[in-house]
Amino acid sequence: CCGMFCFPCLACQVAGDMNECCLCGTSVAMRTMYRTRYNIPGSICSDYCVTLFCPVCSVCQIKRDINRRRELGIF
Repeated sequence: CCGMFCFPCLACQVAGDMNECCLCGTSVAMRTMYRTRYNIPGSICSDYCVTLFCPVCSVCQIKRDINRRRELGIF
């Protein structure tokens, strides 16, 4: 995933895909919004922990899911 090499670029790409701004600190909000929009199980607490401990993993996970949903025509 390009997140390992250029995390800010990937984070801005995901924010753009979601029609959100690419400001520092919005990853938890974007993850929570994405999870609730597509009825993905979890909580805001788990979103916070994942984003805190591995922000690159969090953004890569969202990007992979966006790509998969695009292929299925549901994004």
